[in-house]
Amino acid sequence: MRRRSLLTAAASALAATPLAAGCGSSAPSAPSAPSSASPSGGSRRGRLTYGVWDVYQVPAMKRAAKEFERTRPGVSVDVQLTPNGTYWTKLRTACTGGAAPDVFWMNGPNLGLYAAAGQLLPLETEGPDAVVRPGDFPPDLISLYRWKGTQYGVPKDFDTVALWFNKEIFDRAKVDYPDDTWTWQDLIANAQRLTDRRRGVYGMAAPEWNQENYYNSIAQAGGYVLSKDGKHSGYSDPRTREGLKLWVDMIHRYRASPTLQQMTDTEATQMFQSGTIAMIQEASYKAPTFWADRELRAKVDVAPLAKGHRRASIIHGLGNVVYAKTPHPELAREFVRFMAGKQASLIQAKYGTAIPARNGTQEPWTESMPKFDLKVHLDALDYAVPYPTSANTAAWAHKEQRMLARAWSGDESLTSVTRTLTDAMNQLLAQEGKARS
Repeated sequence: MRRRSLLTAAASALAATPLAAGCGSSAPSAPSAPSSASPSGGSRRGRLTYGVWDVYQVPAMKRAAKEFERTRPGVSVDVQLTPNGTYWTKLRTACTGGAAPDVFWMNGPNLGLYAAAGQLLPLETEGPDAVVRPGDFPPDLISLYRWKGTQYGVPKDFDTVALWFNKEIFDRAKVDYPDDTWTWQDLIANAQRLTDRRRGVYGMAAPEWNQENYYNSIAQAGGYVLSKDGKHSGYSDPRTREGLKLWVDMIHRYRASPTLQQMTDTEATQMFQSGTIAMIQEASYKAPTFWADRELRAKVDVAPLAKGHRRASIIHGLGNVVYAKTPHPELAREFVRFMAGKQASLIQAKYGTAIPARNGTQEPWTESMPKFDLKVHLDALDYAVPYPTSANTAAWAHKEQRMLARAWSGDESLTSVTRTLTDAMNQLLAQEGKARS
């Protein structure tokens, strides 16, 4: 399950089940076993549990944990993997029972819920006890894990979005590969040229994906999902609609993408891997999947996203947080500090499963898959736009996904859908405001 799916799954779960008092909604592992050391908050010895959800990142996380243990006699770190399909549910149970991992992965859309519920320990950003120094990370990632002026998470990795393409299909259609000069007009025209219905090939995939697709085009059009103060939806803004229209038109006007139903029956990424889609927008975390497919590896590469009124690429990333009820707060903070350091970041980069968030440690990630022009994903930091979040992102994200599907399917006009979505989001955002006051 990709990160996009994890965000969606969290949204659906939260919409169906109210958040329990004192419990967050988004992170890892099954309830951890009791720690073996003394519950003293000052202890720097003992067993830590570290909750993660991505099986592909487990080897890198275990290697980093071993390095942490190596210079700390009497300390052990148990990396606990929860299958990502049950990640959210098990964390909710762990929070309710007071037995969540000492340190666990967090994502941006759920940071506010956890922090507001008192489930996370604040992390120092200044002085000798600083767990994280903001200058070591991209500002958008630091702000993603800050809540009401307090830092609760340390960026672990990040992902940006770029345009992946099948060179074999381009060569057959005699279309030049995409580059940084492409605009939306180039994307549309070439998607049409690459579409070959006799072969069952489409030029572009236009699934209803927020992180990979329409959040990017909304920003490229000059629109917005949330107002800067987080109080209002941007879905009725004409520029926001323009960003959405790119994808709806790709399906229904230009007929250069499979339909929503086709991409529901077979996920767009799978269609790209099978050679029935020429171009697809993907986050950087999909690069290892494409690299692992030896046959596909020789056929595909990556380019910057096409430019709208401006250039933009959504940035998101995972963070490490400390559970508020950990019996080892100092040791847990020390582990988070280590995971944010250069040594652990370089370990993560060399394994190639994620781009480390720490500045100056990303190059080994690009070198781990040398046939791909992965620098494109790093260059996107220069024009990155943060993933939109509020105190309860999951609630309105569920509405967003369900309502926009009607425009993607052609069952309702984009104007009608966005008008209804705006009203629904504004009601939910107003409820957030009341809860905070």
